[in-house]
Amino acid sequence: MYKNILVPIAFDHEHDRSESLELAKKLAAPDAKITLLHVVEVIPAYAVSYLSEDFLKSTRVALVEEMNKLATKLPGSVGKVVDGHSGRTILDYAEADETDLIIIASHRPEMSDYFLGSTAARVVRHATCAVHVLR
Repeated sequence: MYKNILVPIAFDHEHDRSESLELAKKLAAPDAKITLLHVVEVIPAYAVSYLSEDFLKSTRVALVEEMNKLATKLPGSVGKVVDGHSGRTILDYAEADETDLIIIASHRPEMSDYFLGSTAARVVRHATCAVHVLR
């Protein structure tokens, strides 16, 4: 049983978040801390000028609300929204928070993944704790 679990959450159509939440519930010790983490990728400077300040703020508010809603489905969990590069930020957060398990969803690899690597692959290669990958 794990005492400090990190569950990165992606809001794209490919990932089923319910599997990650169920697995976290099963692998968590009774007094476990579970963090649901969504990383907002940094928008390049050339693109950010095309987005209004209101759009950026409302998007952030919607993300925080969605993370809080997900956290209510899993006892002992908290939702967090942070900025950064997804792979590096997940690893940095896990290390700083002394996470003992990362539960991360992954898509089926495509040819481009073999050359570029996916977020899950980066986390698996560089994490200092246990990593459970869901496909």
